[in-house]
Formats: sequence, structure tokens, C-alpha cells
Amino acid sequence: IHIAGTKGKGSTAAMITQALITAGYRTGLFTSPHLFTIRERARINNVLISEADFASIVTELQPIVEKMNSEAAYGNLTTFEILVAAVFAYFKKNQVDFQVLEVGLGGRLDATNIARGDICIITSISLDHTEVLGNTIAKIAAEKAGIIKPGAMVVNFPQPEEALKIVQQTCQQ
Repeated sequence: IHIAGTKGKGSTAAMITQALITAGYRTGLFTSPHLFTIRERARINNVLISEADFASIVTELQPIVEKMNSEAAYGNLTTFEILVAAVFAYFKKNQVDFQVLEVGLGGRLDATNIARGDICIITSISLDHTEVLGNTIAKIAAEKAGIIKPGAMVVNFPQPEEALKIVQQTCQQ
């Protein structure tokens, strides 16, 4: 379940995660940003990744990161990209039934967008991160809607008209 939008991503992710846990599913949750520790971003059934598991996974990824960085045509991997890889590895290792993924910034070019969300949720869209995403609601909506994959179920919160049109157009593609 992949969640993008300007407002409400974290709340939506938390509510969906709790509903899935209550229904008996082993559920991984990835959120951004963290408040106190980077480990807050990766949870299974609302339990933070342990320091030992986090260190182990990052250590396992280190040679891959170094190899990719040495061959990189467009620059080194970012901390966020490495964190996303670590979280995906953690969820896979722990065989979660569901992954609830909150986009970090935007959607289309966000590292979480490597995942194929079976359910894509677009929360309320308004002007945010205009220096990166664009200076209009339509441009920002296009970036957020970039998480929508063919065949995915889309849940779209009430939107300004220009955002709604972009999300609907993306769904039709």
C-alpha cells in the first residue's frame, strides 16, 4: 500500500497499519521523517526495527552500496535511498504480509516508488516543496500521482479540481 500526498500521509499510514494488524496480518510500516531515531521509520506490527537488525541490514547492504556508488553515472545513492533499500530488505527478511509505504517527497521520483503498490493512496494535495515538485497544484499532483501503477487500486482523497483531473488522467493511462 503506497501513500503519497501533501497532508495526511502519516495518519493514513498509521490507521491502515493498525487495521491490518488488528485483522491479524503481519504488517510492515515505513514512514518519513523520524522524530527521535531513524529506526522509527521501519516497524513491523508497530515495533521499531531493533538496533541490531538495523545495523545488520545496513552492514549487509554496504558492499552493494559501495559498488553502485563506484559505478554511478548520476551521483552516489542518497541516505534516503539506502534507507528504503534497508527497510525493504527488513520487510522481506521478516516476511510481512503487507507493506504500508509513505512516500518521502513527491512520488514519481521518490525512492519508495520502486515498489509496485497494489493499492495507491493519494491524500490531500496542496502546494508543498514547490522548489522540487513544481509551483502549481497540477504539477505537484502529477508528481504525487507518479506512484500509480497499471492495475493498481487507487484511493483518492477529495482534491482541488486541478489535482483531481491529473490523478484521474494518470489512472486512465
